[in-house]
Amino acid sequence: MEIILKQDITGLGYKNDLVTVKNGYARNYLIPKGMAVLATESNKKALAEIKKQQAYKEEKIKKEAETLAEALKDTVLTIGVKASSTGKIFGSVNNIMVANAIKEQKNLEIDRKKIVVNDEHIKEVGKYKAVVKLHKEIQVEIDLDVKAE
Repeated sequence: MEIILKQDITGLGYKNDLVTVKNGYARNYLIPKGMAVLATESNKKALAEIKKQQAYKEEKIKKEAETLAEALKDTVLTIGVKASSTGKIFGSVNNIMVANAIKEQKNLEIDRKKIVVNDEHIKEVGKYKAVVKLHKEIQVEIDLDVKAE
């Protein structure tokens, strides 16, 4: 029996997949629990429309990420921190500070969770690199210049 999954089911498939299962499994478990619907012609047409809309939304998100990546490309962020005379920072530079520096210097709003600082936390003055993951396929490497104030 062909069914369309309404949610991810381990070992069977993902949401909006068209799968074939045994009749009893579909009639007695998946359909009554709301995990699947019968794959009738009308449901197949609705599924095709849903997949088309998802592809359009995904393409739009990817284009926005590409424009952000272009704006961040070859960026050198200067981050001023309080440090000792030996160059040790009081505290550390983390992804929150990098996100704030991007907002101040480039006027771009980027979620701090998308920023990965290579050395986890920067504890000394110097030059470092950070990666901004804008999309599952698009990421940009930016240079950080940490200076004592």
